[in-house]
Amino acid sequence: MHRTLKRLDAAHEKLLATVTPLAPGVFSRRPSATEWSVAEIVHHLRLVEDRVIKELEKQLANPPHKLGLLRRLVPIAIVGSRLIKVKAPQAMNPVEAPDKEISIASYNATRNKLKELWANSGPERLKQVVFRHPFLGNINGVATVSFVGYHEQRHLKQIREVLGKLK
Repeated sequence: MHRTLKRLDAAHEKLLATVTPLAPGVFSRRPSATEWSVAEIVHHLRLVEDRVIKELEKQLANPPHKLGLLRRLVPIAIVGSRLIKVKAPQAMNPVEAPDKEISIASYNATRNKLKELWANSGPERLKQVVFRHPFLGNINGVATVSFVGYHEQRHLKQIREVLGKLK
């Protein structure tokens, strides 16, 4: 299995292991009026991943395109850090997050779609598409899937922070 998918699966399993046992009230409670609940974080992750899938599908319909060497060196792992704060684009803000069971089920379904897209396209073809990330700039499709895993790691840290505040 490709290391990008291994990292993606590992991040997803850790997140699920953290949020699945939560009581519905804890899952949906905000630590403050200005902070997201676990439900909102999971909803945000699904919104971002849905957007990634749609954009990759759109780009896969185009002829192959390669990024220059400097663009391929963008450090995607920086996304996993909580030291740099980045405001989510308006369309990715979680509005009316669904209840726990629906939220987790829809997030898992979205992850399965991303992995299916990977399986059907393959890493070589994904390297030939360009995804325009609002913070990272242009990255290829493999880097985009890697971004999803690091993004999930980032928000797992946020979930742990939220849970610490709710105790």
